[in-house]
Amino acid sequence: MSVGDTSDRGGTGQLAAPLDAIDRLIVDELVADGRLSIRALAEKVHISRANAYARVERLTSAGVITGFTATVDPLKVGLATSAYVMLNLRQSSWRVLRERLAAIPEVRHVALVGGDFDAILLVRAADNAGLRRVVFDELQAIPEVLSTRTALVFEDLGTP
Repeated sequence: MSVGDTSDRGGTGQLAAPLDAIDRLIVDELVADGRLSIRALAEKVHISRANAYARVERLTSAGVITGFTATVDPLKVGLATSAYVMLNLRQSSWRVLRERLAAIPEVRHVALVGGDFDAILLVRAADNAGLRRVVFDELQAIPEVLSTRTALVFEDLGTP
């Protein structure tokens, strides 16, 4: 989830209707290439264009498909430093904190987790000084953040 996303994926406990085999193929194809035309998608999953269009609309309306985005190489857009920042939070503060985190452009992903930490953030910055500013000046200045722990990313193997 990107922080600015207003959907409530993963946090509501609401499940979409079960997906059939064709729905799963559609989702897999669109995850692999979100730019597929309906015609190309229909050909790949062996259904009519009308059926593909109706299914994509239904999957979107049901919240299974939450959007279409471009994946970019952070280095090529000037974000040379990446880190995962783990937060310990005041337990009742998530709703307030969510808005504060959404206002920090370097915070690219937020996950509430169980375990030793309450949240994990993916932070992408232009350089180490930018990362330092985000952690020390922005995150640690939030009263609901009790502590932080930062793990620097040496190499991205995936594409979050």
